[in-house]
Amino acid sequence: MKIHFIGIGGISMSGLANVCLNLNYTVSGSDVQNSPLVEDLKSKGALINLEQKADNITKDIDLIVYTAAIHPDNPEWIAANDSGIRMMTRSEFLGMVMSKYSNSIAISGTHGKTSTTSMISVIYSNLSMDPTILVGGNLQDINGNYRIGNSSNFITEACEYCDSFLDLFPTFALILNIEADHLDYFKDLDHIISSFHRFSLNVKQNGYVIANGDDENVRLATRDIENTVYFGMEEGNDAVIRSIRFNEQGQATFSLDFRGKLMGPFELHVPGSHNIFNASAAIMTAILNGLEEEDVKRGISLYKGVGRRFEYKGTYHGASVYDDYAHHPSEIKATLSASRYLNANKVVSIFQPHTYSRTRELLSDFASSFSDADVIIITDIYASREVDDGLVSSKQLVDKIVENGKEALYFQNSDEIESYLRSFIGNNDVIFTIGAGDVYKVGEYLTSKI
Repeated sequence: MKIHFIGIGGISMSGLANVCLNLNYTVSGSDVQNSPLVEDLKSKGALINLEQKADNITKDIDLIVYTAAIHPDNPEWIAANDSGIRMMTRSEFLGMVMSKYSNSIAISGTHGKTSTTSMISVIYSNLSMDPTILVGGNLQDINGNYRIGNSSNFITEACEYCDSFLDLFPTFALILNIEADHLDYFKDLDHIISSFHRFSLNVKQNGYVIANGDDENVRLATRDIENTVYFGMEEGNDAVIRSIRFNEQGQATFSLDFRGKLMGPFELHVPGSHNIFNASAAIMTAILNGLEEEDVKRGISLYKGVGRRFEYKGTYHGASVYDDYAHHPSEIKATLSASRYLNANKVVSIFQPHTYSRTRELLSDFASSFSDADVIIITDIYASREVDDGLVSSKQLVDKIVENGKEALYFQNSDEIESYLRSFIGNNDVIFTIGAGDVYKVGEYLTSKI
């Protein structure tokens, strides 16, 4: 069987393509640019065209899988639709793959999906449970963004964009948090909550919904869902986070009071209070899946982070350079809040907004999310799947930040940023590149200058 992936270079699509290659399917695909993920697939025998055109849809293809970013005006989509070849969205295909596993775990939420998926993956992998894993980042423990296992365990992220997660029917559904996002698809927050409610209904009869009970929107989404287990810091949750302590690196140790039974302490080796919630979701999943507490404690302590999440990149003129995938106001706040534990003289935030629609709809929230940064640099918006409609710009975000009483500057490229930083950056300063686009290249450029 030959499977063709339109948009094969995406983090999730490349993982699915690797699963198919491992099962000895013939894999072809297309994308608009080259990347290490594309080169890796090529080295394993995938036939990939770096131009999306109708000629890529050949008669020998049996199934076509495409991402939510591929629209009906895409030349390959048009040719595929006209050809009569069976077509599936990425989420439909993922749901079909997931259905083959009796113990499936799907991690959803506006923030924290990749980190929590990675935490669960490390716990299960180090217990020799041989899971199959699809994660939206580069996890060193599995040498990439996927792992092919030979067991009933399947671990994956569940993205809400375009209601993709409604094609999944997991044993365990995790809901980490719910906030306004992807407003190019969702009408409003109520629409988002409704979608998470429908996702909760997809859980298998013998399964669980594991949900952040401190989040009012999550409570609304799961209000009548049986077998929901809530975690959080507030009393009234099934698993209450207690006895939190932070070390000098901002890494937490904490316990969980699960219905009167005190578990822990659990020791983290990643910084930030937001990771306590991510870890609590991972821990409760493992415990409810029947894993022993001591095994879970050891597993969570082995998690050292995932690519593009508070990732150390190197130094520039004595300053430490970090990169983070944060692209929502709450994520930026969490990342910069965690940076306080680095005891920096100055924290420099280089932020690349991600999509015009998100920037426009959440402009005021973005403007107030940099309170823990001393220097704020904004670069051009990363369009991703969108076209510039002229309604919002990075310079508007700079103006809004300035209105809020913080200094901010707009720069167009890495040379301009480097020239500005060189004038004042020094020892014990910290530079963060932040965003879901290619802003990490700025950090790589800076660290390459030394």
